[in-house]
Amino acid sequence: MAELGAALAGGLEHIDNHGGKMLRPGMVLLAGASCGRITCEHIRTAAVIEMIHNATLLHDDVIDEGQTRRGAPTINNLWGNESAVLLGDFLLGKVFKMCVDLEPWVARTIASASVRVCEGELRQVAQRRNWQLLGGELGAEPLSESEYIDIITEKSASLFSCCCHLGGLLARAGKTEVQALADFGLNAGIAFQITDDLLDITGDEDKAGKTLGSDADKSKLTLAVIHFLKTAGEKEKAEVKDTLNAGGNKELAAMLNRCGSIEYARKRAKGFAARAVQALADLKKSNARDALIETAIFMADRTA
Repeated sequence: MAELGAALAGGLEHIDNHGGKMLRPGMVLLAGASCGRITCEHIRTAAVIEMIHNATLLHDDVIDEGQTRRGAPTINNLWGNESAVLLGDFLLGKVFKMCVDLEPWVARTIASASVRVCEGELRQVAQRRNWQLLGGELGAEPLSESEYIDIITEKSASLFSCCCHLGGLLARAGKTEVQALADFGLNAGIAFQITDDLLDITGDEDKAGKTLGSDADKSKLTLAVIHFLKTAGEKEKAEVKDTLNAGGNKELAAMLNRCGSIEYARKRAKGFAARAVQALADLKKSNARDALIETAIFMADRTA
C-alpha cells in the first residue's frame, strides 16, 4: 500500500505542478457569474470537469505517444504507459465519487458530455488514413469537412458547451440565457479544436509545451488537410498523401501553407469564435460576459 500511495502521490503531484490553462473550469465560473451568483456547486462542478479533462490528456498522451505536455515530460514518458492509463482511470474513479455529491441532474449532464467526448475520439480513430478522395478502403467515403466538424464537436466542443450550460443552470439563469451560454461554449470549443489541430502542424514545441506532429504521425485528418485534398491538384495530393504516410510534419506544413489551407483553417476557427461571441449578444453586459468573449477570441487566435 505504501508503494501504491507513493506512485499515486508522485503522479498527482506532477499533474498539479504542471497545470494547464484551466479554460473549462474557468468557463463554468464565468458562465455562472455572467448571469447570477457563483456557488459551491459551481466550484465542485468545475473541479470535476477539469479532472475529466486531465484524465483524457493522460490517455491521449499514451495513444499519441506524447513525450511532453505543459512544458514537462508526460506521465507515460516518466513512468510508462501503464502508469499513465491507470492514473487516468484513478482520476475518473475520483470523478465518479465526487459526482455522488453533486445534484443528480448535474452528474447526468457531465456523464452525457463525457460519453460524447469518447464517441468523438472513437470516430476520429475510425477515420485515420481516410484521405482517398474517390473512396477509402473497402469503399468507405472520404472524410468531409462537415464530418470533421461533427467529430471535433463531440470530442472537444461538447465539454466546453457542458461547462457553460452548467454554469448558467447552477446560477439559476433563464432558459434563453442557458441556451445562449451552451451555444457559446459549443462554438468556442470548435474554434479551440480547429486551432489546436492547426498548431499540431504549424506550432513550435517550445512555445506549445507539448509534443507536436502527432496528428500527421497517426494519420489523423484535420481541417487544413481536408481542405487541401479537396482543392489541390492531383500531383499535390499525391505529395501530401506520401507525406502523411511518412509522417513528415514540416513538409506537410509547407505544402498546406503554399495552397492556402492553413489560412483557410484559421479563418474557419475565427468564424466559429465569432459565432460564439454572437451567441452572447443578448446577455446582460458584465465583466464575466466580457471575459467569456475574450476567451473565445483567445481560443481561435492562440499560438501555443
